[in-house]
Amino acid sequence: MEPLLLRDIHLPEPISWWPPAIGWWIVLGLTLLVSAELTYLLRQRKRVTPAGLALKELALLENDPDMPARTKLQALSILLRRVALTLSPRKEVAGLMGENWLRWLDEVTGDTRFSEGPGRWLAEAPYRPVPDEAELAELLALCRDWLNALAKVKKPRTKSQSLLAGKAA
Repeated sequence: MEPLLLRDIHLPEPISWWPPAIGWWIVLGLTLLVSAELTYLLRQRKRVTPAGLALKELALLENDPDMPARTKLQALSILLRRVALTLSPRKEVAGLMGENWLRWLDEVTGDTRFSEGPGRWLAEAPYRPVPDEAELAELLALCRDWLNALAKVKKPRTKSQSLLAGKAA
């Protein structure tokens, strides 16, 4: 009998790295999903603005039935001053009082409701009798409009720019 001609043992081809197994596709998809969610959450967290926080504080102030009108006026004045100092250079805002302060507030909204309207309560409150509910509601609405106008200003201001220059740009 004749010997059979047998070939040597054949090794299989090496396993290719492409395409990856289904488990790797799942890991990649989950990684992308988690990173997109984290990016979204970080952007949402950064969206908290001083004007937005002030609007929430204004709503709390407005909805407090136990707070006397004079105290509300004081808290409202403090709130506006804090927001202005946060968003504008300290040199520009800190020294403003009376008519100058009201005119500065008017510049943000582009009208004269602070210097010639219900906003006068902010400067004259210590010298006038307590406002009635309608006057106080009108002042609170004006302050809400002012804060909303500030919330629309998206460009951050540097020390060399004023609040209004950032709004006009």
